[in-house]
Amino acid sequence: MHQPKPQIVRPGLHRSINLWEATIYGVGIILGAGIYALIGEAAGIAGNALWLSFILSSIIAAFTALSYAELSGMFPREAAEYVYMQASFRRNSIAFLVSWIALFAGVVSVAAVALGFAGYFTQFFPGLFMPAALGLIAVLSVVNFVGIKESAIFNTVFTLVETAGLFIIVAIGIPFLGSVDYFEIPAASESIFGFLSPIAIAAALIFFAYIGFEDLANITEETVNPRKTIPAAMLLSLAISTVLYILVSVSAVSVVGWQQLSESAAPMALVAQEAFGQDAFTLLAVIALFSTANTVLIILIAVSRRLYGMSEEKCLPSFLQKINGGTRTPFIAIALTMVFSMAFVLLRDIRAVAFLANVGIFVIFFSVNCCVIALRYAQPGAKRTFRVPFCIGRFPILPLIGAVICLGMLLQFPIDSLAIAAVAFAIGLPIYYVLNRKKRKTQE
Repeated sequence: MHQPKPQIVRPGLHRSINLWEATIYGVGIILGAGIYALIGEAAGIAGNALWLSFILSSIIAAFTALSYAELSGMFPREAAEYVYMQASFRRNSIAFLVSWIALFAGVVSVAAVALGFAGYFTQFFPGLFMPAALGLIAVLSVVNFVGIKESAIFNTVFTLVETAGLFIIVAIGIPFLGSVDYFEIPAASESIFGFLSPIAIAAALIFFAYIGFEDLANITEETVNPRKTIPAAMLLSLAISTVLYILVSVSAVSVVGWQQLSESAAPMALVAQEAFGQDAFTLLAVIALFSTANTVLIILIAVSRRLYGMSEEKCLPSFLQKINGGTRTPFIAIALTMVFSMAFVLLRDIRAVAFLANVGIFVIFFSVNCCVIALRYAQPGAKRTFRVPFCIGRFPILPLIGAVICLGMLLQFPIDSLAIAAVAFAIGLPIYYVLNRKKRKTQE
């Protein structure tokens, strides 16, 4: 008698992340490099009005966070942007290109944060800038491999440490409040059109500080009740981070002024030193190391899961789906994320690397806002655990505003950043067609 073949079930990812851990996950990635490493770079552009740049960035992020909240409730799966684009426009090539841009932005973001880590590390060990940045990525890739639950615990501890550092900065600044003109800005920085405000240009740079909430969509397969947990965690983590950013930016310029802040490789430690001396400098430098390391870990997790998810969607090779039997993590995706992130560290310039990452992020955010609009018409009856408010008929107003703002922010970047990013994006097209041709031959 013929016996049916037993069904082989591929081991899946382990659901273990709750709302608290997901929110901490989001806060942890948001509170990393932007506030600890890029605050000095941004102060050199926006001056003492830096706090206005953080407000502008938070408003921009909020529009897109609402869109991600709606989409993640509709599609609680890995490879978030790929799934959103395919459902909205039914074109694999468009979905792949946006996902490719997301991968690019992810690995460049890891490099930028690792460079921020190295800036603080060299305050203790001069001359080890590049080894510190590369070594950090290698060590945290191992942590990523060990498992998502262990990584979440690591993230929770580090997030509490880095948040404590921000509260210290806020407390240090209280006696200095009112010591500077909070609307003082340096001469206008150059952009493509020249006339754009330094506040907007700084917002384009420090928007990097808000990257993170969208990566929550890439851990849905490891989250308990993701349709409700992920949207809530996105909005909560963004709100918590925004309040802290505004308070810290006001405090920092009150203590040292934008000129000194912009000249320091360890700006947050400089603020502490100005108030309490060398011991405080050391304390904040150590906290900054925790913060930037934490952010590197979270982005490494998100990018590797995006690779895994795109492979599941059959738009990247199937070997990226391979999961280690012991740790139940996608080990090949983790290794590739590590290698490509290290490659961008070699650029060394944190401002240039952050600009590159932000170009990709704004393109992705524009696309995500467009997806919400398209799906209101393509799938009006689909289950939505969260809906972006304010509509005219079916048409959602806030995603339209978010999309327009994202396009406007792209005009704030230096032309060389836009050119390099455009080349990197274009590389994705021939890769897609090669992979697609192989897939068609396999099917034949």
